[in-house]
Amino acid sequence: MKTSVMSLHNIDVSQFLDVLDACEGKVYLVTNEGDRLNLRSKLSQIVGLTKLIEGGKITEAFIICDNPSDESRLFRLNMFGKAEHTA
Repeated sequence: MKTSVMSLHNIDVSQFLDVLDACEGKVYLVTNEGDRLNLRSKLSQIVGLTKLIEGGKITEAFIICDNPSDESRLFRLNMFGKAEHTA
């Protein structure tokens, strides 16, 4: 299965967490130190995001998605500040 790496900038944290909840596959936050945190886990979300949050926004992060539709959701959020929700 192909994985893609995406850089996120100035993401609204609340919207980002909503999109993560809608993801179907594995989504990892990769730190500058090379740590990989599974963002499907609420504990990992807390640990990983608290280090990256500045003023209520994620300033920079690298994301790896296993599922192409999850990557599309996060890409739309990154580019347009919103993600299309599927029913």
